Amino acid sequence: MSYSPPQDPASFSNYREISIIHAHFDWTIDWEKFTIDGSVAHTFKAHSEVKEIILDTSYLIIHQVSILNPRLTDQTILKTHLGDRHEVLGSPLTIELPNTLAAGDQITLQIKYTTTDQCTAIGWLDPAQTASGQHPFLYSQCQAIHARSLVPIQDTPSVKFTYTALAHSYLPVLFSGLNSSETNQAVSIDKNVVREWRAEQPVKIPSYLVAISAGQLVFRSMGKRTGVWADPATIDAAYDEFATSTEGFVAAAEKIIGVDYDWGRFDVLVLPPSFPYGGMENSNLTFLTPSLLTGDKSLVDVVAHEISHSWFGNNVGCANWGSFWLNEGFTTYLERLILRELHGDPERSFSYIIGKKALNDALREFKDQPRFQQLEIEYEFGEDPDLAFSTVPYDKGANFLLYLEQVVGGLKVFLPYVGAYVRAFKGKSLDTKMWKAHLLGYFSENDPVALAKLESVDWEAWLHGQGLELPVELKYDTSLADAAYALAARWQEACDAPEKRLFERSDIAQFSSNQIVVFLEKLDSDQTLPKELIELMEKVYGFDSSTNQEIRLRWYSNALKAGLFTQQASKWVSDKGRMKFARPTYRALYKVDSELAQKTFKANENFYHPICRAMLAKDLGLA
Repeated sequence: MSYSPPQDPASFSNYREISIIHAHFDWTIDWEKFTIDGSVAHTFKAHSEVKEIILDTSYLIIHQVSILNPRLTDQTILKTHLGDRHEVLGSPLTIELPNTLAAGDQITLQIKYTTTDQCTAIGWLDPAQTASGQHPFLYSQCQAIHARSLVPIQDTPSVKFTYTALAHSYLPVLFSGLNSSETNQAVSIDKNVVREWRAEQPVKIPSYLVAISAGQLVFRSMGKRTGVWADPATIDAAYDEFATSTEGFVAAAEKIIGVDYDWGRFDVLVLPPSFPYGGMENSNLTFLTPSLLTGDKSLVDVVAHEISHSWFGNNVGCANWGSFWLNEGFTTYLERLILRELHGDPERSFSYIIGKKALNDALREFKDQPRFQQLEIEYEFGEDPDLAFSTVPYDKGANFLLYLEQVVGGLKVFLPYVGAYVRAFKGKSLDTKMWKAHLLGYFSENDPVALAKLESVDWEAWLHGQGLELPVELKYDTSLADAAYALAARWQEACDAPEKRLFERSDIAQFSSNQIVVFLEKLDSDQTLPKELIELMEKVYGFDSSTNQEIRLRWYSNALKAGLFTQQASKWVSDKGRMKFARPTYRALYKVDSELAQKTFKANENFYHPICRAMLAKDLGLA
């Protein structure tokens, strides 16, 4: 009997018996009540004999469930039961079927429902929180298990389906699919004129990639299959930042993997600053933080990462959140290969060096929850996968794949396997056990010499090892980091030697933004600089006014450790919704001035997306 992954512990749904193969969303956005009202029509396919369907929901008001049959004028209303609320998983919606379905049978059900103000997927913004300041805005973030608060669904990456969508709103609406060509046309916005906005997603996706955004949005084409959406006040900066690199990233990824981009279009949407992530790989429409808009294109690597998800995660993806590293580890690995393709080997290594510092920080953060230091996590039923969100699956995963690449004999041996892996699991979901079996099977069939080399791999240490170190210390090309390391060493020497405090702006004049990041990270990982050196550094280098938010993040990390720049850090973090910036800065501020940290958070609580808000409340002892 063939192996299939066990039941996803983060879902109530009975998807192993019957699963969604297509969904049609018909939604009306209520900008006054901050709700979405409407219906979803799910087409299901049974895999075994089944008498009921169980869906995931969270904070939804269910009005009615019926069988959708275009040949019948009378709807068949079905009996339903909404179970008691589980703190993390929400409430299971059980739908009784009028007849038992056999394996292979299909049925389409329409569920009429309304979201509530407790929806954890949607961020609602008032006009003042947008760049143009004229109209409200909304965006969704469904990963990991928040789609169930937007729509009744089988909220697990084990299930993939196509969808069509219709939205009613006076403001333009975008979905994570191929949006109707009319959407691209500039329209005059009139609060009294509700328009219809359509989209389709012909490629099967998991529920966490269902996405919606609505507001004053305009479009600019960047290439034959790429474009950018943004607020009118942001569109020029967004276009300038991404136009020259995006198409090249897609082409480079196709060349590296040897598998074409399957999705038709790759567009990006630059969101307001409360968006909790750097980027979210929503299919066809990647959501991006405006903190990437530096003016010097120094942070466009995030786009390379999200493009890489078109193969890993969106196409070949994890079957449950315990194997999340299959999404992010492979994506980070490919992202760095794209950098190598475009800029050379040293740039690839440099990205690993930057990632290693973030990984070390994450591993330390989980010292009291060591199982979250593992690549593969065995979640208990009802655990929230958001609690384990960190760079571990990204960077530990990418380092594991780099190690395997080196073990088997380099890229010439490993890349053909990567392409074969994508082709073998295209459109499917798998877990770590299936991944390992395929890897060994591939080399058994194609390269017995490489297979023999893989016998040296300590699989248990890599997949389930805990602690602050990788099982094998990998060597990176440090040529791009050496100058940053040398400057950091000079500042450390100056701690005890005032005569060595001879620093000038020219020290960093030739540095790239990433080299400045590495300089600050190196300082951060060594002994804390005394207050007078932090003050001197600001006087000489002016980091506190940098427009690159990655630099500001590292600057405040160093400054707050010395007990300085608390007010500046407080002001900076008050409008940084990206959790990569918000969480470490609030935590660092809390250690120095807990009252200021809590006061800053409470004053800006409603600015943050619900996911970020919940995490910050925990970090600051308020939850």
